[in-house]
Amino acid sequence: MKRTFLGELEEVVLLTVALLAEEAYAVTVAQELDQKTGRAVGFSTVHTTLQRLEEKGYLSSEMGGATAERGGRRKRFFRVTAFGRKALREAKEARETLWNAMSPQTLQLMGN
Repeated sequence: MKRTFLGELEEVVLLTVALLAEEAYAVTVAQELDQKTGRAVGFSTVHTTLQRLEEKGYLSSEMGGATAERGGRRKRFFRVTAFGRKALREAKEARETLWNAMSPQTLQLMGN
């Protein structure tokens, strides 16, 4: 499979799915993003991003059981695939490489 770079929203959604593990579906991903990052992302945006990540092979999904709380509707649960884990590692390494390349003067100007 050809390497595909993650967009910023894709990266944080993928990280959030990894964080939530077995409880990752669109609503919990949106809630966790808001809680952990302070970034309110709409349900439809999260849903679209999850679908796109699955199409790219970063996620897999399966339908959960129907629940009374959802009026009998089923939840689609997502999991990070091996390819998704690889993409997250590569994104982390790329960010670390860039941060580590910053001169102390530049970091000082940034307030770090």
